[in-house]
Amino acid sequence: MSDPSREDELAGTEQPFVQHLMELRDRLVRAIIAIAIAAAVLAVYPGPGALYDLLAAPLVATLPQGATLIATNVISPFVVPLKILLMAAFMIALPVVLYQVWAFVAPGLYSHEKKLVLPLVVSSTILFFMGVGFCYYFVFGHVFAFIQSFAPKSITAAPDIEEYLNFVLGMFLAFGLAFEVPVAVVLLVRMGVISVAQLRQYRGYFWVGAAVVTAMVTPPDAGSMLMLLAVVGSLYEIGILAAHAFIRHTKAPDDGEAGKSQAS
Repeated sequence: MSDPSREDELAGTEQPFVQHLMELRDRLVRAIIAIAIAAAVLAVYPGPGALYDLLAAPLVATLPQGATLIATNVISPFVVPLKILLMAAFMIALPVVLYQVWAFVAPGLYSHEKKLVLPLVVSSTILFFMGVGFCYYFVFGHVFAFIQSFAPKSITAAPDIEEYLNFVLGMFLAFGLAFEVPVAVVLLVRMGVISVAQLRQYRGYFWVGAAVVTAMVTPPDAGSMLMLLAVVGSLYEIGILAAHAFIRHTKAPDDGEAGKSQAS
C-alpha cells in the first residue's frame, strides 16, 4: 500500500500558467545578464582579437613560416571575433544558465528525480568542457599537422578565418557531444530503454557503431579518429558503471518498496 505522504510530495507546488511564464521570463533575463557580463569582461580583457588568436593558435603553429589566416569577406575581421566573444561568454556563463534551468524545473520534480537531474546537469557540463579541451589541446595540433603535410610545396596555405571558425565549432560540438556518452547511457538505463546487462552484452556493437560515427565526424586522419574512438569507448565503460550506481540511488520510493517486497 502506497504512503499518502509520498503521493502528496508535490502538493501545493502548482502555479498558474501566467506565473510559470513570468518565472521563465525572469530566469531567461538572469541568464542573458550573466552572458552579457561575461561578454563585457572578455571584451575588455583579453579582447575579441586576442580570443581569435588563441583559437587559431593550433593552426598557425602548423602553417609555413610567414603564412597567416586571411579574411575573404569585408566584414569578417569584425564579425568573426565577435562570434567567438559571444561563444566564449556563453561557455563561461554556462553554469549560471544551467542553474536557472535547474531552478525553474526543480519545483516540479520528485525528490528521487532531483537526485538524478542535478548530478546529470553538472556532469554533462563538465564532460562537454572536457571534450572541447581535449579537442583543442590534443586533437587540433595532430590534425592540422597531418593536413599541412599533404599540401604541395607550390601552394601557400592561407585559410579563411570564417571557414576556420566553422570547422572549429563543428569539431568542438562533435567532441563535446562525444564526451556526453556516460550521461546518455545513464538516461537510457534510468528510463528503462536498456538495462546494464544489455549494455555489457552489446559492447561490441557499440564499438563498431562508434568507429563508423567517429570516421564520419573527424577529418580524414586515422590518428584523430582513433583518439576519439578510444575516448568514446572508455566513456561508454564509465557510463555502464555510473548507470549501475545511479539506478540504485535514484529509484522512486514505490520502486524501492517493490524491490524490497520482491527480495523478501
